[in-house]
Amino acid sequence: MYRYDQYDHLIVRERIAQYRDQVQRRLNDELTEEEFLPLRLQNGLYMQRHAYMLRIAVPYGLLSTAQMRTFAHIARTYDRDYGHFTTRQNIQFNWIELERTPDILSDLAAVEMHAIQTSGNCIRNITTDEYAGVAADEIIDPRPYAEILRQWSTFHPEFIALPRKFKIAVNGAVEDRAAIAMHDIGLTAVRGADGEVGFKFMVGGGLGRTPILGSVINDFVPWQDLLTYTEAVMRVYNQFGRRDNKYKARIKILVKAVGAEEFARMVEAEFADLKGGPETLTREEVERVAVWFNPKPYATLAAIDPRAGHADDKAFANWLMRNVKPHKVPGYAAVVLSLKKTGVPPGDATSAQMDFVADLADRYSFGELRVTHEQNLVLADVEQSKLYELWTQAKAQGLATPNIGLLTDIIACPGGDYCALANAKSIPIAAAIAKRFDDLDYQHDIGEIELNISGCINACGHHHVGHIGVLGVDKDGSEWYQVSLGGAQGNQAAIGKIIGPSFSAPQMPEVVQRLLDVYVRERVEGERFVDVAQRLGIAPFKEHVYATPIVAQETAGEDHHA
Repeated sequence: MYRYDQYDHLIVRERIAQYRDQVQRRLNDELTEEEFLPLRLQNGLYMQRHAYMLRIAVPYGLLSTAQMRTFAHIARTYDRDYGHFTTRQNIQFNWIELERTPDILSDLAAVEMHAIQTSGNCIRNITTDEYAGVAADEIIDPRPYAEILRQWSTFHPEFIALPRKFKIAVNGAVEDRAAIAMHDIGLTAVRGADGEVGFKFMVGGGLGRTPILGSVINDFVPWQDLLTYTEAVMRVYNQFGRRDNKYKARIKILVKAVGAEEFARMVEAEFADLKGGPETLTREEVERVAVWFNPKPYATLAAIDPRAGHADDKAFANWLMRNVKPHKVPGYAAVVLSLKKTGVPPGDATSAQMDFVADLADRYSFGELRVTHEQNLVLADVEQSKLYELWTQAKAQGLATPNIGLLTDIIACPGGDYCALANAKSIPIAAAIAKRFDDLDYQHDIGEIELNISGCINACGHHHVGHIGVLGVDKDGSEWYQVSLGGAQGNQAAIGKIIGPSFSAPQMPEVVQRLLDVYVRERVEGERFVDVAQRLGIAPFKEHVYATPIVAQETAGEDHHA
């Protein structure tokens, strides 16, 4: 993985010193909260309902074990002994004291991390596929290009005060596992007729109150022009994006207003002045960065059946089926550690679990791990012969729930338990649904289904692209939940459609049950829930859900971390 050079170290140290002085001035009332607000946001610090929240950048979701252990240290020392992994592949700590934040940033710098680009109207943390470098369908490893974009965008003087936040995702494989369609810029690696690598540029995606899938503005940009073409997009947005209304300030609104064809023309006009300029990538520069992502020292192994010797262990078989993914090197596998055990808020991990996962990564996966945008963790390079041994250890720590891609693998933001922007709580809804369907045999029969929950229209839980999406809404001061169907991420990305009036929190588990009833009744062999929802539309689901009054079920209480 990438290691800081002298420039990275210098920039981060100087930023911490600057921020430490800003915090002290705020504590001394030399800065008002209004004056301090943009300064703390530049360092990933938010004010939430109960305390400050610090969001730490995990570039393209890749972590060393030293970095994970530092997260555990922060959880124990500065927080309430846990952290929350987010849909941006970052981590958040929800109970931070302002006066201690400079020390946290200093601790992070010691392991080459920071909280820059996790807030504010800048280019945010670059994300990518959690299986980058090991996926069999990969065209290129996207991580070197994600790192190049990170280095280019951090402190870029022209793009530190954009009309609104800006998110970039890079996909290097045939299958899109980076959800590029819902990003401001989504990049997909492609090969030209001569075999050279380039990128398809998709621009103008985003969720929030106006969910829009991105539009392709260029089918092939040579790799040498990655930064210059991205800069052309950013210049158009910076010049013409709205600043008079933050709800209409994202690039998706600009692209929709002028049309994708006209936007592409505007980008090409800017690109004409940038093409061949000093930001044009050279092979030497790409190789300088790519060397940090060279393949691991894999052993020469034969592929094996991990079930050999454990044929009667159904629990292990279920885990292999759901949590173990193919690897391009024979004899290896990628393992997903589920952070979705029933009774635990999705994406949360305790300090003990973080330390434990770091130990697993050192023991089984070359000292590295990944964060997924589905809020789980990945050990990407595990020998197949060691899967049973790893599983028994992970299970003892509550990290081996065999539910990846199933109903209880719920994606959820922290919601109203923490976030001051939320209209409603997310965590108790996720807990109630997980409890209602905590039957793995039933979940396996239902098959793959993505259930996403957001506590407000900002859509941090990506509810728009959930097969079932749940949005918290305010109704006369009470918390209610709007349900949508048919959303999807990946190569067949789609925005879900709202089925009708919202529901109370206690009704939500039964709402999900009724949706599943229609699916079971209407599916044909091999059809997933989302396939049926898109084939039939919302009408039969709506009819069944609203046919008779829903008997409320008591939802879970307050978040167990509060």
